[in-house]
Amino acid sequence: MNFFVGMKHLLTRLAAALSVMAALMSYAQAQNPPQSPEEEEKQLLEYIDKEVQRLSKSLSLEYWQEFYVDSTLTHDLHAMRDEMKTLQTAKVGNVDIYQKVQDKWYQQIYDSFHRFLNEDQWKKYLKSGAAREQKARDKRRASEGK
Repeated sequence: MNFFVGMKHLLTRLAAALSVMAALMSYAQAQNPPQSPEEEEKQLLEYIDKEVQRLSKSLSLEYWQEFYVDSTLTHDLHAMRDEMKTLQTAKVGNVDIYQKVQDKWYQQIYDSFHRFLNEDQWKKYLKSGAAREQKARDKRRASEGK
C-alpha cells in the first residue's frame, strides 16, 4: 500500500514544488540572497537521483531503463528550469504562462517514459498519479482552446 501512496503523489509533488518555486521565486530573492548556480544545480541533480532511485525501485526498472529515466529527467527538468528562469528574468507575472511551461515539460517526460516502460510498468506508473496529472494537463489544454 505504501508503494501506491508514494507513487500516487509523485507528479503532484513535483508539480507543486515547481509551481511554488516559480511563483515564489521573486519573493524569495527579496528575502534571501540568490542561491548560487552551483547550489541550484546540486539540488536539482540530487532530486533527479532520488527520483531515479525511487522509480527504479517502485517500477522494477532494468539498468537501461534507469539510464533513460535519468537522461529524460536530467534533460527535461534542466530545460524547464531554464525556461522558467527566462520567464522570471523577463519579469513575467502571469502564473498561467508558468503553468504552460510546466505542462509542456511534464508532457515531454510522460511521453518519453511511455516509450521505454513495458506494459506492466506503464500501468503502475499511471496508477501512481501520472494518469491523473495527464488528465489535468488535458483539461487545462482544452480550456485554453475555448
